Amino acid sequence: MYLVRSHKSEAPASCTNTVGNNSCDNGNNNDNKHSPESNSYNACDDGPQEAKRSRPSEKKESTEISGNASRGFFPVHTLTTTDQVRLKAREMLQSALESGNIPSGAYESEFLAIRIESSIYDLFNNTDPKYKQRVRTRVMNLRDSNNPNLRLNVLMGHVSPDKLASMTSEEMASKEMKELREKYTKETIEDHQMAVTGGTETDLLRCGKCKQTKCTYNQVQTRSADEPMTTFVYCNNCGHRWKFC
Repeated sequence: MYLVRSHKSEAPASCTNTVGNNSCDNGNNNDNKHSPESNSYNACDDGPQEAKRSRPSEKKESTEISGNASRGFFPVHTLTTTDQVRLKAREMLQSALESGNIPSGAYESEFLAIRIESSIYDLFNNTDPKYKQRVRTRVMNLRDSNNPNLRLNVLMGHVSPDKLASMTSEEMASKEMKELREKYTKETIEDHQMAVTGGTETDLLRCGKCKQTKCTYNQVQTRSADEPMTTFVYCNNCGHRWKFC
């Protein structure tokens, strides 16, 4: 009987548990306390196997939560406010962000609206007319059907909320609008240079701004040959420029 009991008591000692790289020897762990941790990792029954199977799922769940949190990329609780003006601004920004189709993988529009509004508020530290005007221009540009890329770039994170809050109207404009503005600017410079350099002075043209007749003009064929020439005029008195055909 003594040998049988000795044999049974030694059998568990050879049992090892690889969970957590810990070996268990019931014959030598008389001082082991039955804590939840020791039950999960130091026992040799089915408990450790169940714990081992559950850990990958726990890790996956933790990864998913962390991944979702990273999509927000900012702590929402630090951006809370009870100011009704600011809350209304956030609603307007969120509505503008949701004014069209939202692509897959986009940031949450509510969180983006909170961050954009908070960045605008940080620029002025109050809700004065400048703050309200800044919010309105963001809303108008985000809703612009001729400039859908701005809204999509904000939703996808290509344009950060901080960047959007400080962008000028020229920076928010669509590619087509930027090219058109560049074209007009170039034409204005050319018109100015054309009227001043190589122009002919005359007192037959009256400036519509200062009513003086001290002007310089130049005529250029800007259209087809059968069309009249375009006259570029520069007022030598006040610097006003205009053109006519």
